[in-house]
Amino acid sequence: YYAAVSYMDAQVGRVLNGLRECGFADNTVIVLWGDHGWHLGDHGWWCKHSNYEQATRAALVMSMPGQKTAGKRCDRLVEFVDIFPTLAESCRLPKPDGVEGESFVPLLNDPARHWKAAAFSQYPRGSKETGPLMGYSVRTERYRYVEWRKRGSSDVVARELYDYQTDAGELVNLAA
Repeated sequence: YYAAVSYMDAQVGRVLNGLRECGFADNTVIVLWGDHGWHLGDHGWWCKHSNYEQATRAALVMSMPGQKTAGKRCDRLVEFVDIFPTLAESCRLPKPDGVEGESFVPLLNDPARHWKAAAFSQYPRGSKETGPLMGYSVRTERYRYVEWRKRGSSDVVARELYDYQTDAGELVNLAA
């Protein structure tokens, strides 16, 4: 895993150097993101698919010309559906009708500003005992809540609630 991350980091460096050498670095918007996180043994899993933080949190790096806060970390919640509207705004293009998501350009200008209240994700699982389930997750800055429902039904078969202030590893389910 570390080797893959190091290799990717080196390749991004090559792209950035190429943009500088060709004179495009000052007018190019760059977005780098991963499509998922990865469990490295936490919760007993070595995989990418779950509704836990390790799988739903992904790298997202954006650079745009004239960005005043370049290199600053932002801990606010954004979702993949927010990337397209952000690209449109940063390139001064209109957001097409029907596109979901919200531009996070304001966060690029002020990473500490108040932002959206929640981010959403879902992922399936199931077993012979439960049958096929869909997990619907809501993540706020402090909590993650997951409802597991039978597929094709609104029947809730399990709930999970984690408080990141007291349990960053999602080990204590407070839903009960």
